[in-house]
Amino acid sequence: MKIAFLGAGALGCTVGAALTEGGHETWLVDRFAAHVEAMVRDGLQVDDEAGTRRVKVRATMNPSEVGPVDLVIVLVKSFHTDSAMRGALGLVGPDTVVLSLQNGLGHEDVLSEIVGRERVLAGKTYVGGVLRAPGHIQSGVTGKLTIIGELDRRISGRAWAISEALNSAGLTTTVSNNILGTMWDKLLINVATGALTGITRLTYGQLYDEPVLKATSLAAIDEAIAVAKAAGIELSIEHAEDAWNMAAEGLPSAFKTSMLQSLEKSSVTEIDFINGAVVRWGARLGVPTPVNSTLVACIKGIERAMTERQTEGAAL
Repeated sequence: MKIAFLGAGALGCTVGAALTEGGHETWLVDRFAAHVEAMVRDGLQVDDEAGTRRVKVRATMNPSEVGPVDLVIVLVKSFHTDSAMRGALGLVGPDTVVLSLQNGLGHEDVLSEIVGRERVLAGKTYVGGVLRAPGHIQSGVTGKLTIIGELDRRISGRAWAISEALNSAGLTTTVSNNILGTMWDKLLINVATGALTGITRLTYGQLYDEPVLKATSLAAIDEAIAVAKAAGIELSIEHAEDAWNMAAEGLPSAFKTSMLQSLEKSSVTEIDFINGAVVRWGARLGVPTPVNSTLVACIKGIERAMTERQTEGAAL
């Protein structure tokens, strides 16, 4: 299968390296020049439980270099989804499928407006990765599940074909007839810790040592569960405490959420597609979401202060 990753950060490279080693023609498309140049020059250095190795990957900043593919896996930051996909239409041929594995909710609607809803699949992955340096990742694949599915809940041949490609590369993957429920399950886990760590700047170990923060997390998760139930979403996570526990499962105490990592890099976050999605759905369905609204407001305030500091620095 010919596969292009639109967004080749830590997660894109982790999955992309596995698919490359699995024999698929895999392209890593990213706008981070130093990262792409390092991969083209030296290959991708992958550190995992098996040790360290270099994988000869195909990497580019120019989607037109790749041409049409069988599958586009979208892993750009949420706020770049529209511009990234519009700039990569050269990847889309007559039979191309576009699969989002991004965190949060709403990407499928954005992608559908650009390439047509009939092309779009949704998915969630628990695979992990950390970008150590340009061209160098820490990979966490073993025992991590990826779930994909059709937006209309069909079990389709193309979904099975994609799952078989991923499974053949050692990426444990299943096809769901309730992908929206799967997406909400993952959203609950993101709601549990992301905004709180971004606001407090705490690692997982520090966060889980603070009972008052746990209480805030549980309240935010309860709101999200109430919104999902009002929307008729079938969840597999029924209790806030379960999402809180699952969020830290298998992670070291020094681990930092992607939201905290973004703020530490002075980058805007994906808050609008995580806690912000809970607030939007709640408003639409008449379900109050005061805790999530407060978390969104706090992150927006931090982003505003960060932007003003950058502007002031540039003016000096």
